[in-house]
Amino acid sequence: MAFDGFTVAGLCRELRDRLAGGRIYKIAQTDKNELVLTVRPAAERGGGQLRLYLSADPSLPLAYLTGRSRQAPLQAPAFCMLLRKHLQNGRIITVTQPGLERILQIPVEHRNEMGDLCTHTLVIEIMGKHSNIIFLDDKEMIVDSIRHVSSLVSSVREVLPGRPWFIPDTRSKKNPLEETREGFFAVLEDGHTDVAKLLVSAYTGFSAVAAQEAVYRAQPAQDRSAALLSEAEKEALWNVFRSLVQDVREGRFSPAMYCRKGEGQSAGVPAEFSLIRLEHCADYEEVPYDSPSALLEDYYAKKNLYTRIRQRSADLRHIVQTILERDVHKYDLQCRQIRDTEKRDKYKIYGELLNAYGYSVPPGAKSCEVDNYYTGEKITIPLDPTLTAQQNAQKYFDRYARMKRTHEALTRLTAEVRAEIEHLRSIQNALEFSTTDGDLSQIRREMEESGFLRRKYTGGKTDTKKGRARAPQSKPLHYISSDGFDIYVGKNNTQNDEITFKIADPRDIWFHANDMPGSHVLLKTGGRAMHDIPDRAFEEAAALAAYYSSGRAQGKVEIDYLERRNVKKPSGAAPGFVVYYTNYSILAKTDISGLKEV
Repeated sequence: MAFDGFTVAGLCRELRDRLAGGRIYKIAQTDKNELVLTVRPAAERGGGQLRLYLSADPSLPLAYLTGRSRQAPLQAPAFCMLLRKHLQNGRIITVTQPGLERILQIPVEHRNEMGDLCTHTLVIEIMGKHSNIIFLDDKEMIVDSIRHVSSLVSSVREVLPGRPWFIPDTRSKKNPLEETREGFFAVLEDGHTDVAKLLVSAYTGFSAVAAQEAVYRAQPAQDRSAALLSEAEKEALWNVFRSLVQDVREGRFSPAMYCRKGEGQSAGVPAEFSLIRLEHCADYEEVPYDSPSALLEDYYAKKNLYTRIRQRSADLRHIVQTILERDVHKYDLQCRQIRDTEKRDKYKIYGELLNAYGYSVPPGAKSCEVDNYYTGEKITIPLDPTLTAQQNAQKYFDRYARMKRTHEALTRLTAEVRAEIEHLRSIQNALEFSTTDGDLSQIRREMEESGFLRRKYTGGKTDTKKGRARAPQSKPLHYISSDGFDIYVGKNNTQNDEITFKIADPRDIWFHANDMPGSHVLLKTGGRAMHDIPDRAFEEAAALAAYYSSGRAQGKVEIDYLERRNVKKPSGAAPGFVVYYTNYSILAKTDISGLKEV
């Protein structure tokens, strides 16, 4: 969701409540478009220390309170030095938002070089590619900005030292906080597009999601333009509009993140966030938050993690998919060739019968009918008229021998290709569940050792035993069941081998999705027998095995489970590959929302 006026309004109230009266203790410019202000709040607001993170990055403009520190460069940029000169130890008067604009204004009271009390204002504009952090004097003239915008870049407004600061009004949008019933109805009557688009184009602060929420709550006709709505539909829409605006005025916000529910490989991924409750997102899981800052920091951290890992794993996923498609095509071709060799025994029988009855075949015959002493039936054997019966028999024996050799070779090759396909699909599944650089590093190492990827050496710290770059650490997932049992989940084949053959004790319970790629899941029993473990622990471990499998989208998955001592790894088998011959089965749901990860 875009950083709309409702989000900025909720953030503005939080910042005003927590920062007003506080003093700016430190100022750091952690990136060319980022600032971090360390503030000591007033004693009546709890004291302590708060960090205000501000970003004017065109791709991701942000503002929120955070407890996380960021590394600042040794040499502070000029804009940071300017702010330190004027705002260091200054007192934040308040935090305001003009209308429902995506703008925060932070006036700071401080003393100048002469000791006189004066006020400067820090303006944060959260406007996509036009985002900026601007420093103003007491006459709202620009002292400097983190991003300079000349007339060559924008014909609407220059953002340069010495220029006046103003809010550009390029679309003549109306302020929702000042709207009247008559004005709202006039907007609807002039609208010749659908209601959601009209709200976005007519009112400041309305994003597409907020407009969709207003339309969903009012439930107007969807097949007509706004101008053709009935009076009752217009009235309902006005009541929803007025309710949303009143919530902003009175500070009634409901910060929440909306995540995709537990079906499909993207389950749990943040889809939307909002400070107003999104009733039209009932199909998503709603995760409430205590404050706008906590919501924004968590949302963008999770969103960036998912996006970054997907980007970093794109090359691996492409390689795996390419090899997998090639192997599947090769496997299909080999299976067809094997089917062609299934008639080889017929040629062997032809040869034997010709050796037995060849004396009765006249020269130049194109076929002969003889008794098949294997079945007791008559059989017709095609012949080459240019060859004798014995030569035809030898020809059939030679064909049988070739097809037998082909069958044996193809049987071995198809088994190898099938094993490689299963290995690649397990890697493909592991890539879907990778969340850290360490996970990707383990998968890359596995692909290198399996010959799917050429090994690449890098500089820096290396493992002297193997001469490779030291990989980031990654460990299996660790959950605690409702009954207090430890459950381990491997995110890739390396971790699967680790939990199965290093972490596991012989009497621990091992789980895996039946006949599909998936994680090894281990239920630690502490030496107890299987019948002494509560059923709920089995169900929760099986749910984890179902969730971390390629059948996750099915909702329910058949899970095999048995004691770990009955799980074996064949000599020379690929990472993560095991065999077992006796097991129990359980049909498990893929919902793991009730489980706690350590």
